[in-house]
Amino acid sequence: MTTPDRRRTPRATLLVVALATATSLAAFTAPLATITSTAAGLGAGAAGRTWILSSMAIGLGAVLLSAGTLADDRGRRRVFVAGLGLLLASSVVCATAPEEVVFVLGRIGQGAGAAAVIAAGLGLISARFEPGPDRARASGVWGASVGAGIAVGPLVSAGLDVAVGWRAVHVVLAVVSLAIALLALRTVEESRTPEPRGLDLAGTVLFTGAVGTFLAALVEGRLGWDRATPLALAAVAAVLLVAFVVVERRGRAPMLDLGLLRRPAFLAATVAAAVTGGGIIALLSTMAFFLDAAYGTTALHAAWLLLAWSGTSVVTALLARRLPASITGRHQLVVGLLIVALGQLLLTGAGTDSGWAHFLPGLFVAGVASGVVNSALGREAVASVPAGRGGMGSGANNTARYVGSAVGVGVVSAILGAPRPGTPLEGLVAGWNVAAVVTAAVTLAGAVVVALCRERAPRA
Repeated sequence: MTTPDRRRTPRATLLVVALATATSLAAFTAPLATITSTAAGLGAGAAGRTWILSSMAIGLGAVLLSAGTLADDRGRRRVFVAGLGLLLASSVVCATAPEEVVFVLGRIGQGAGAAAVIAAGLGLISARFEPGPDRARASGVWGASVGAGIAVGPLVSAGLDVAVGWRAVHVVLAVVSLAIALLALRTVEESRTPEPRGLDLAGTVLFTGAVGTFLAALVEGRLGWDRATPLALAAVAAVLLVAFVVVERRGRAPMLDLGLLRRPAFLAATVAAAVTGGGIIALLSTMAFFLDAAYGTTALHAAWLLLAWSGTSVVTALLARRLPASITGRHQLVVGLLIVALGQLLLTGAGTDSGWAHFLPGLFVAGVASGVVNSALGREAVASVPAGRGGMGSGANNTARYVGSAVGVGVVSAILGAPRPGTPLEGLVAGWNVAAVVTAAVTLAGAVVVALCRERAPRA
């Protein structure tokens, strides 16, 4: 008779998953604070800067759903540790990259590794915490780790850039990934679904290709849609997506059960994730650039300012577990998105002489609500799918978030870059105000859709 390992407790699993999730998000946001020095060090021009900022999203969006499904079937800890290994190796590539193409490939690898960590990590939490108060608390911690990673990434990156250089943050990411992987092997218990569906190879390849080429089209499109490259990539993505739908509808064990889209809870969680990415995340992803271009704010100061949003979301995500059980996840998403939209509207009204204090109220309001949304999304992503498919639920939910973010960043960038009457500074500030209103409208629309996704009462 074997003695259970006392190190492998649910709390240990939650700690490891939270640390890994925060590290993945830190890797995602790190270049936002060092894009100028990174581009200069790699000799990258305007096109290179765009790819440096956007390439990790391609790896994330393309791999999340596949990684979650694979984790459920083949072992969540196995996929989780493999993701950390890929994040480690890709960070080494980024730290030693001699030019921009190698760096961009490393960033795509970081995205794929982070996708495995995020999808499998939330699946590990669902396997170790039963539905109810315990899972609500665990989901709050997971949501806080998302905000913590977003907060820490730009701060650490900017600080290391000043002290050592822009490559140092990728060295730190590699070391931290190694440490968490070793900790996971010692303290995390393996889990998988009791009824494996088998690997849907055709669906996996088609979905990964469709999302990857679509996101690549968006990146190229930011350089101009009047060129053949983004149009060709978009056409390929559309063909692959149609093929994916056909394969999944006919397959016996599809990677993604398309029937889930008829479940109000799954649809609500997916829409909420998509508008979170396309709304507040897209707007604030461009804020450091805007503050630098409009007011000469340094990357480090911009990172501290954004802490008003991301840091606040960490606190409220942890406190969300104290909300009464009568407030359902859907209600939390609706109210949270409405308040996020209010925060975005408070970010409007900027003028050419506005200071950093002008943006604080909106950042705080959006941060309070973002923590509640992140906590609810972590729980609803798992609760809205069949038992034992938590990795797939996490993958689908986070795919929606990062694809929404990629689309939103493209829209915000186009608004900021659109020509307007007046001086260039006046045009840029006016563009920010328009972008804040547009992304707030996206968030509001998402809140309305989620509110309408109510479970139908069974017929008598």
